[in-house]
Amino acid sequence: MTRKKTFTALILLAAMAGALHAQDSVLVLSVKDAEQYALEHNKELQNASLEVRKAEAVKWQTLGTMLPQVKAGFDYQNMCGYEMEMRMGPAGITIPMNPYGTLSVTASVALTGAQIVGTMMGNLSKEMADISLKQTEQSTRKNVHSVYLSILVMEKTLALLDSSLNNLESLQKTAQNAVNAGASEQVDADQIAIQVNSMKNNINSTKRSTELLYNSLILQLGAKPGTILKLTGTLDNILDMEHTKSLMNEEFDINRNYNYQLLKKSEELSQKQVLMAWMNYLPTLSAYYQYSSKTYFGKDEGMNMTPPNVVGASISVPIFSSGVNAAKVREAKINYRETKNTVQRTEDALMVQERQLRYNLVSAYENYQNQNDNIEVSQRVFNNILNKYKVGMASSLDVTNSSNNLITAQSNYIQSIMELVNAKIELENLLNIDIK
Repeated sequence: MTRKKTFTALILLAAMAGALHAQDSVLVLSVKDAEQYALEHNKELQNASLEVRKAEAVKWQTLGTMLPQVKAGFDYQNMCGYEMEMRMGPAGITIPMNPYGTLSVTASVALTGAQIVGTMMGNLSKEMADISLKQTEQSTRKNVHSVYLSILVMEKTLALLDSSLNNLESLQKTAQNAVNAGASEQVDADQIAIQVNSMKNNINSTKRSTELLYNSLILQLGAKPGTILKLTGTLDNILDMEHTKSLMNEEFDINRNYNYQLLKKSEELSQKQVLMAWMNYLPTLSAYYQYSSKTYFGKDEGMNMTPPNVVGASISVPIFSSGVNAAKVREAKINYRETKNTVQRTEDALMVQERQLRYNLVSAYENYQNQNDNIEVSQRVFNNILNKYKVGMASSLDVTNSSNNLITAQSNYIQSIMELVNAKIELENLLNIDIK
């Protein structure tokens, strides 16, 4: 193969690799696909999942302290030829202290009331980590849903602005032709040109905002930077007005709310801490078994006073702690009462919040309907003024005013959609129902 052919082949391979890489970096997502992708790749959610595994490990650490512990050891001693003399009257005996090694295996177990309560508290911590994971999943889906919809809103806004810009540019040409023909003044054409530039600025600003939203969605998804997103969802389907109206009448079960669930678990945990403080008054039970084997090296066996099997048990009873244990119990009881007060206050706050969020959703829904009608009317008025201007029945000032009114209507329309979506998601999160 010639150098030229080899170089050509390398270029083709590089191009194919680049094409495959580009294909891998494109994500085509509906809103549900985006939520599912985020649940699998979002880094914050992955950390929440690791917290669950960590809580499980801590629980088993506590449980492991209640189970038998076995350890083995080897001890070597060499007394450098020393011999121990023992005299019994005028006679005596000499006992050589030969080098030896001792292998020992010890099994022990200790049980306290604090260990039992600690295991209960470990279970509660695991349950709280599970709830936190679900709460993070809910928050992730909420953020993805909101950003996804914001992108669709911005893209619809761009389409509306582009349509208005085309009409203004056509009108600008008509106005300039009228000036060139001497049928109009230059100031009229200049006013139209100002509106064209203003519309172009709005379009560029909206494009930059859309690009920022795409980058935010990539971050929420946990995708690699530079990933190209193609969104297949439609604004009407995601808004789902029928679901929005049914949500207004959805019943509120406070026990389904994740914040409330976490607080109730905190209350149980605080209660267990009171029990833990009482455990300081209970005795500690322990037992052990030890097997030992002594081996002598190089010489005859010396005096062996090490028993091969030893069994032992003990009980330790606290008698007087100078009031420390009593103070710990009082402190734990106070913390428990504080936690109960927090739970009650949160219950009241959630009930108030539920009524407020329903009110927000109703108001946002009504405002959306008004702004939706308003933008349609503003668009018709704008088009009508343009047609009148072309035949000399409207002034450039009329065009300017109608253009400004249309831009304001579009801005209000966008704001009403975002308010509606946020109000809907906030109520869905409070009620803990699936985001639609």
